[in-house]
Amino acid sequence: MTTTEVTYERYEGKEAAGQLDTFLTAYEEIYAEPPYSEGPSDVRQFIEHYLLHAQRPGMRLVIARDGETVVGFSYGYYLPPDTGWWTNVDRPLPDDFTHEDGHRTWVILELAVRAPWRRRGVATALHAALLDGLPVQRVTLTVRPEPEAAPAQSAYAAWAYRPVGTSHPWEDAPYYTAMVLDLAADRSTTAPAS
Repeated sequence: MTTTEVTYERYEGKEAAGQLDTFLTAYEEIYAEPPYSEGPSDVRQFIEHYLLHAQRPGMRLVIARDGETVVGFSYGYYLPPDTGWWTNVDRPLPDDFTHEDGHRTWVILELAVRAPWRRRGVATALHAALLDGLPVQRVTLTVRPEPEAAPAQSAYAAWAYRPVGTSHPWEDAPYYTAMVLDLAADRSTTAPAS
């Protein structure tokens, strides 16, 4: 495969909403693979969710390109004060850990790279571009458990994320490992590792 240098484009707020068609083909390709095995109805659901997410405060999208080819993407936003994010975790977490003010925690909802570009530093660069300059104390995400998502689990561990429990976000959803990356110097409000 001949490649050029991979570049990273960042979009904020409403600008991100207009980029859905730019990375949708990459999404479909990546999530058709196991363990996700998503089909057309899953893609439609993703589109609906993305358009809602794009309206959230702090929405940020990063698209990775090799020349003109979209090779990966990542996005997220601030957790709102009324979030149910922490109530989905299978163990009690301290109130000072779960308290959200709309700017404390940023959630990564997707971070995905097409197969031919994996293990080439694209995910690491996407992650760095996504978090660059975010004025938050911490970042959270969920990931499928090992062994089905062993490469993702390894990457997040290398980036200093730590597990805080198992998340089950809705009735028919799979179980995920909920993880947190502390960015603030003050670690006094962190939950113990599981």
